[in-house]
Amino acid sequence: MNYYIGLDNGGTTTKAAVFDREGNQLGSCSVDTAALTPKPEFIERDMEEMWEANCAVVRGVLEKTGIPAEQIAGLGICGHGKGLYLWGKNDRPVRNGIISTDNRAYRYVDQWRADGTEEKVFALSCQHIMNCQPVALLAWIRDNEPENYANIKYVFECKDYVRYRLTGEARGEITDYSGANFMNLNTRAYDKDLLELFGIPEVFEALPPLVRADEIAGHVTAEAAAKTGLKEGTPVVGGFFDINACAVASGVIDPDLICMIAGTWSINEYIRKTPVLGGQVQMNSLFALPEYYLIEESSATSAGNNEWFVKQLLAEAREQAKASGQSIYEIVNGWVEEIGPHAFVPVFLPFLMASNVHPNAKAAFVGLNVSHTRKHMARSVYEGIAFCHRYHLEKLLATREEPPRAIRLSGGAAKSAVWAQMFADIMKIPVETVAVDEAGALGCAIAAAVATGEYSTLSEAITAMTDVHEAILPNQELAEIYDRKYALYVKTIECLDGLWDEMQKLVEEA
Repeated sequence: MNYYIGLDNGGTTTKAAVFDREGNQLGSCSVDTAALTPKPEFIERDMEEMWEANCAVVRGVLEKTGIPAEQIAGLGICGHGKGLYLWGKNDRPVRNGIISTDNRAYRYVDQWRADGTEEKVFALSCQHIMNCQPVALLAWIRDNEPENYANIKYVFECKDYVRYRLTGEARGEITDYSGANFMNLNTRAYDKDLLELFGIPEVFEALPPLVRADEIAGHVTAEAAAKTGLKEGTPVVGGFFDINACAVASGVIDPDLICMIAGTWSINEYIRKTPVLGGQVQMNSLFALPEYYLIEESSATSAGNNEWFVKQLLAEAREQAKASGQSIYEIVNGWVEEIGPHAFVPVFLPFLMASNVHPNAKAAFVGLNVSHTRKHMARSVYEGIAFCHRYHLEKLLATREEPPRAIRLSGGAAKSAVWAQMFADIMKIPVETVAVDEAGALGCAIAAAVATGEYSTLSEAITAMTDVHEAILPNQELAEIYDRKYALYVKTIECLDGLWDEMQKLVEEA
């Protein structure tokens, strides 16, 4: 029997999972990935450590499942989009990788918006410019690390770097690079004019040849086989920008569905056969199904905020949960349910890593009083993250002629019944959760199954290998209270808008 491995390189965790041809997850392995913060709002990753983490989880999942390496028919990789991973002319990483929550290049984006560059860029790439996109980070490196800029051999996105280490073949997978402001979405190719607009024309020669998500992009080398336990020659496919992988694993093959991913990033997206060209949404990119574009609204404002809350403010609760064999996340779910939607809890702005309203906005609990406990704060974190998803969703809905049939939800919120219900209530749309633990890895396994001939098309493989739980319907009785709370969330953002630049000055002077 053939099996397929999916590798998922997220913002905080590296995972591998094995699937059969029906999409059943047979085992998984994960390790935390350290983030380095050399300066405030600089967020990096050691690229060698990252490679070793990928090797470790592949070895781990093979050991856990006992599946012989000879039965792994193919491997796919997804990873966080944006950010920057540079390979040098000396055949080593140029510097640490830069993660998608990094904010060092925000001044470049501000300048490009002010001087009209962004408008010219949008005409070609159909995208607004983000602080964490590789084009902005490359401009920063050009000006601040000229020796590193001169050493660039390949410009990689996260998962394309990992694939390069596995195969020795430099490729740029289309769903990822089309969301990086490197590509002209009209021609579906790299565009020198775009790079000229960003002032980084030298980078054109360092962009690796493009490959499809479900296309074999190389084979495991002898060196990589020794480190991972895979068989030398195992096919490795192009893989995905992780938001595409999750959409594929969620069975999103037509425009009737909205895909939401509540992970480090708040991802909100749907597919359509034409891009949205009026500038109303943040980004158009190319979807894994070639006839579709992915219409995206996103920011690093989602369940990663809850991870911070649990790790930083619930230390003793985590220890107590561990000692009693409980899950701290189940305990927090109980707290949120206990407080209930009608309670007044602080407005939480989930901007610990980034913001979708102002480049320098920070996280905040607004409205704390002496009666509030950590249980109230837990509910405010859940609500604030869901409200931030709704903020993005409303922009997407304004570009659609028909409302979506449902939201397909994956990520941290999908694993919590109370949180998934909250999403349905706040969005006022039925929510369907994906019946798999590792959605990103499943999307990669689906691509590998297509590339190696198990299925003839991506649509066929998606239909055969994906499953979703029964829809969670919105509670109409809660619509008014959540609408009022959401209005307060939006007003809080508006009231604080003039504060952030002054706060940023203190951050940079510290």
